[in-house]
Amino acid sequence: MKSWLLLLRLALASAFGLLTAVLFAVAGAYLYVASDLPDTEELRDIKLQVPLRVYSRDGLLLAEFGEQRRTPVAYEAIPPLMVQAFLGAEDDRFFQHPGVDYQGILRAGLELARTGEKRQGGSTITMQVARNYFLSAEKSYLRKITEIFLALRIERNFSKEEILALYLNKIFLGHRAYGVGAAAEVYYGATLDQLTLPQIAMIAGLPKAPSRDNPVSNPRQAEVRRNYVLSRMYQLGAIDAAEYRAAIETPDNARLHAKAAELEAGYAAEMVRTEMVSRYGPEVYTSGYQVYTTLEGPRQEAATRALRDALLDYDQRHGYRGPEARLELDAEGDEFHWRALLLDHPPVGGLPAGLVLAVNDEGVRVFSSDLGLLELAWEGMRWARPFVSANQRGAAPTRPADVLQAGDIIRLREGAAGEWQLAQVPEVEGALVSLLPGDGALVALVGGFDFSRSKFNRAVQAERQPGSSFKPFIYSAGLERGFSTASIINDAPVVFDDPALETTWRPVNYSGRFYGPTRLREALTHSRNLVSVRLLQSIGPAFAIEHARRFGFETASLPRNLSLALGSGTTTPLEMARGYAVFANGGYLVEPYLIERVLDAEGELLEATRPRVVCDEACLEQSNLQLDGATLPAEDQVEASPLPLDEQTDPVAETPAPLPAPRVLSPQNAYLMTSMMQDVIQQGTGRQARALGRGDLAGKTGTTNDQRDAWFCGYNAALVTTTWIGFDQLQPLGSGETGGRAALPMWIAYMETALRGVPSALQPPPEGLVTVRIDPSTGLLPAPGQTNTLFETFRLDEAPRQMAEENQAPDTTESGAPESEPLF
Repeated sequence: MKSWLLLLRLALASAFGLLTAVLFAVAGAYLYVASDLPDTEELRDIKLQVPLRVYSRDGLLLAEFGEQRRTPVAYEAIPPLMVQAFLGAEDDRFFQHPGVDYQGILRAGLELARTGEKRQGGSTITMQVARNYFLSAEKSYLRKITEIFLALRIERNFSKEEILALYLNKIFLGHRAYGVGAAAEVYYGATLDQLTLPQIAMIAGLPKAPSRDNPVSNPRQAEVRRNYVLSRMYQLGAIDAAEYRAAIETPDNARLHAKAAELEAGYAAEMVRTEMVSRYGPEVYTSGYQVYTTLEGPRQEAATRALRDALLDYDQRHGYRGPEARLELDAEGDEFHWRALLLDHPPVGGLPAGLVLAVNDEGVRVFSSDLGLLELAWEGMRWARPFVSANQRGAAPTRPADVLQAGDIIRLREGAAGEWQLAQVPEVEGALVSLLPGDGALVALVGGFDFSRSKFNRAVQAERQPGSSFKPFIYSAGLERGFSTASIINDAPVVFDDPALETTWRPVNYSGRFYGPTRLREALTHSRNLVSVRLLQSIGPAFAIEHARRFGFETASLPRNLSLALGSGTTTPLEMARGYAVFANGGYLVEPYLIERVLDAEGELLEATRPRVVCDEACLEQSNLQLDGATLPAEDQVEASPLPLDEQTDPVAETPAPLPAPRVLSPQNAYLMTSMMQDVIQQGTGRQARALGRGDLAGKTGTTNDQRDAWFCGYNAALVTTTWIGFDQLQPLGSGETGGRAALPMWIAYMETALRGVPSALQPPPEGLVTVRIDPSTGLLPAPGQTNTLFETFRLDEAPRQMAEENQAPDTTESGAPESEPLF
């Protein structure tokens, strides 16, 4: 008996000694690492890496930029089943232990004793939070000890719910997805509240091996892991037997989902990304900035659709270049095989790829990864005469076999009635820019057929000759020099004194004809080249270039010779839109801008663009009251001004005073130019636009030598839009591909949607104008009793002089308009 007591005492003494040793070891370990332990309160201010997101003015996502995909979510937004799934997979005693699960550590210790190997084990969710936020993934005793003490600290300072939120938002879950919100989007294209039970279990099983065993990289192993999580949820009572059985029998449907852009605007989004990096540096990719642009969803959608339709229509007019590829079909092929053949042919510009399976007299059978099996009727490919050159096509096909054969990879285009037609990705390119003339806000911008195919932004980077679309700036300069809209200039061959110039450049009209004495209004309406050249010869290129500078054009890109009259300088579609905005808004230069405001990750305003706007008297009075508040830039600065919030807030007014745009053109000049360009649409080269049924539209076509560029620039008081079509490598578009044929249909299609709901309204004439009857053949007052007369509008300092020559009084009211007849 005494021996047993002695053994018991020895055992107790040994246990006490061991416990004491353990306590001393723990204390020593703590003292060893304590000085290096980070302050866990930093977790409250931790900033997760969140990508840059770009939105339209109406809140539609345009793009996301960043290495890590993360969508932070609050604990309250995490479904309870998601919590139960992670607890079952990672730490079922999470709500019971103090941050360290001693049972788990004991199991890991026994495993080490049994195998002699260090294996990861015993980590709680709190310990994983400590490791993910503060430590490396190194497997060492020191790191594990540090992890334990950090976990205990975290548990003292944070609630269990806060710890879970930190964990579920930080953890890596494969394919650049960090956090459960991003994983739901990446694998299932869903938000957390849209996930099913099997999908929740799949995501909860990912932390063990997210890169290797995710449902995209290794679907079989991922499903095994998912079913394990489901079994743990069933064992823990989170789901019942019926739910468990249904879930494990459900096939997984995971695939990679890009962050779904709600509005296609790749070119504009890239402009924003570039600007944000220049302002804030590389941190924009991780700091969660939210950029709201001036783009408007319906107008941007209409712009993309109009540009693509115009390029596809041009492409069809010039013939079919053949299939993208021609493959040998396997007679035993199935849908899986066909999808594999189409992997290298993703959709381009809204055109899905299709694989021709069979050809018959009525049409062809096609498989598309996006559309499945479909029949392409003969009517949908009848257009496909072989392309020979820009001016030549081959013989018309008579049956489907003349166009396609089995194994061809083609493109498909949806017709107006929903039927599918044969198409091809155009080689020609285009651009569309649309802005508000009141402040320069860009409401739509498309820089090419498809951003994924070509990142070159033709809306802002393509320096092209504007052709006749530049003539309005020459005519405006002529009005400044004393010419009137009724001035007569002879439309006849131009003879130069310089023999060298005569041999190198002899301008002609597009028609090849000469029309004799022509009023300026008529010359612009019908785009008479020789009148434009003679007008520029009269006012001088130097004066015209200086005048063009007022509209924002770079003078270095404008030639100092008479070819300027025909648009031989270079400019971009964006610059043309800015120039035409001066006519549209009555004479003010506004600066186009795209970024409206920038928010940080918490939604706080960092900066907002304060554009220069067309001001009325009240606006100017408000501006003058705040001139001493350092809210206005220098007098000669005309750019949109992105200012930090504190610089925009005025202590007196709730909103900062507007920045007035500089007046660069008299209202009389702007009005007269608009009236002439309204005639371009009503009677001249832009008359197709009458299909819109509006009387307030003005604009000008533009075509360069050999039809290398086709333009239409047009507007009303509410909206300015420029469209352009051409090849990136300079080459002719083909005979007859003028601005009126190639570019104007794009403009019309866009404006039909963009101006929907905008009332048609003619702008009233400004003071200082008078409208009188004239003889159209002379531009002077008509003879007594003459019947073939027209109304024409003059500046008051011109009309009296002309009337004095004839000793007649104007037939006008005080306002300058005819008493009983319309102005135009």
